Amino acid sequence: MSLIATTGVDVRHGRNTVLTGVNFSIDKGEIVTIVGPNGSGKTSFARVLIGALAPSSGTVNRAANLRVGYVPQKLGDTSLIPMTVLRFLKLSGQTDPDKIKPVMAQLGIEDLQSRQIGNLSGGEMQRVLLGQALLCDPDILVLDEATQGLDQPATAAFYRLIEEVRKSLKCAVLMISHDLHVVMSASDRVICLNGHICCEGTPTVVSAAPEYRALFGEGTGGALALYRHEHDHHHDHDHHHQGHKEHDHAG
Repeated sequence: MSLIATTGVDVRHGRNTVLTGVNFSIDKGEIVTIVGPNGSGKTSFARVLIGALAPSSGTVNRAANLRVGYVPQKLGDTSLIPMTVLRFLKLSGQTDPDKIKPVMAQLGIEDLQSRQIGNLSGGEMQRVLLGQALLCDPDILVLDEATQGLDQPATAAFYRLIEEVRKSLKCAVLMISHDLHVVMSASDRVICLNGHICCEGTPTVVSAAPEYRALFGEGTGGALALYRHEHDHHHDHDHHHQGHKEHDHAG
């Protein structure tokens, strides 16, 4: 039984067709990454999956009592919101300190709990948003371009965190990305979206596909580096790989 499955999903905004004929499913524990250029319909599709947007046609089926943890790109201007990190985390509905403390520890945000959310860096705020999503005890974690605006080290750190979280929670992960360089090695499938599904497969297969290269260009060697680097970080010989990036083309 899939956690979420779509059949023939179309999304139209007025006369503008954003998505056409999208058939998709994600199963328990699976990691799926959706890549595509700006304006390709990725965020609209994410909103359809979580139930925030009704498709113009087609069907969306969700498992009964599905718990979704959603991490947006950003919250917009938080400087005017007078709220501490701890209070913000409690907006998840989870107020038990014994449940909140382990999540803060896992994400390295214990020292931020009394800080105002308007004073956090981009990387800190993304970890707090992730914390709020995790406190829902999700069956599936949906990350909508959650590293947009972060520099490469902060992006790498954030996705290492996602990989660790996923191992401990055993939840499914759906990542929406505008660039392949945030694809983790652990991705079971990568789906290239541009108004419809252009191609899908493993990260290496998709990066070599003509449809992918038509959208992202040929120079993807550096972009592929992060997920290959990530792949080795938990191995016994990981000290040999820290900071190492491969710049070869896949395929």
